[in-house]
Amino acid sequence: MALFSKLVDKTPLGIYIHVPFCRSKCQYCDFYSITTKDDHVYAQFTDAICQHVKEAGALAPTYRVDTIYFGGGTPTFFGAEGMAMILAAIRRSFDVAGDAEITFEANPDSVTEKLLRRLKAEGFNRVSMGVQSDDDTVLRRLGRPHTYAQAVLAAQRIRKAGLRNVSIDLMYGLPGQTLEAWQDTLQHVLSMNPDHISCYGLKVEERTPLWHYKDTCGIPDDETQADMYLTAVEFLKARGYRQYEISNFAKKGLISRHNTKYWMGGEYLGFGPDASSDFGGKRFTFVRDVHAYIEGIRTGGSIVADVQEIPPRERAGEYLMTRLRTTTGISQEEYEKQYLLPFAPLEENLVTCANHGLARKTPAGRWFLTPEGMLVSNSIISDLLLIQDQSQPLTRRPV
Repeated sequence: MALFSKLVDKTPLGIYIHVPFCRSKCQYCDFYSITTKDDHVYAQFTDAICQHVKEAGALAPTYRVDTIYFGGGTPTFFGAEGMAMILAAIRRSFDVAGDAEITFEANPDSVTEKLLRRLKAEGFNRVSMGVQSDDDTVLRRLGRPHTYAQAVLAAQRIRKAGLRNVSIDLMYGLPGQTLEAWQDTLQHVLSMNPDHISCYGLKVEERTPLWHYKDTCGIPDDETQADMYLTAVEFLKARGYRQYEISNFAKKGLISRHNTKYWMGGEYLGFGPDASSDFGGKRFTFVRDVHAYIEGIRTGGSIVADVQEIPPRERAGEYLMTRLRTTTGISQEEYEKQYLLPFAPLEENLVTCANHGLARKTPAGRWFLTPEGMLVSNSIISDLLLIQDQSQPLTRRPV
């Protein structure tokens, strides 16, 4: 029986569906999305995704899907009918685990009781809602299409519908935001009793409207934003939310299993315009245009915008970059066995970081960054990558 179970073991796989439709475009958003409510385009998009999923499923018979994530864009603006059809196509085309985590992103203004009942019935079991702030003035500045009161009402509707795994996204470092205002936001949001909270620092991207007036809108300085971050870490820890990644905090057992795949090197397939995948040793991204994506699927044309085969040393660098985002961290055993590169030079640097309160080593030998270290993680990881580039491969695989 044990031999048989080994033969039927399948590789875990995550699926991401990029739904590129929004009611309006936020001032800071760099994700690919378009503002349309065209039922004809929606139908074409749904058909294209379902066909793409069917084609991909035939290539993955040895995989079992254990996480599915509908992101965007705003999936709830797109609507429950299209989401249900796509989820059904995934179930037909892939082996989906019975306990799969199935998430949809939501904006408060597009959360209705009818939509929630339908998605719950279809098997969606996790919601990630973009709240961002409890200050309506700030929300308007950001171009958010909702008020804080709508967010509170949406959270109540989500619970009433029976969805028991609810995540809320917040942002700090917002125009005009003070440390005290950020503390108030954290306190207010806890009244919704979320199971998971993501706290993202505002990042001003060049392709966004905010870029053009970033210097005149009162964005807090780096020191204030650092204080905001550390405040969130301590505040949420004291209230039962464990930090497991730079920006993510969860109650016990309720981390985002899908997003963890990105940080822990798991395989995933993305569907939709601008969706990315890491599958079969290759990383690839589809065209950043919903109409080109639909046409490519319909005619059998190319929809791939970029494809890369990742060499082992680059994978080793990704291990350092992504694992050090998490509180799981890195270890000599994993690093040397997987990548045949010496860990000792990296550890020398990590010891120096530890002496400055930026890193710690567990009794089991795992290195992770402290909250203070996560604030300067880009610098720490850059140093580690430079050290790795200069290292010579091990002459034999560690036992």
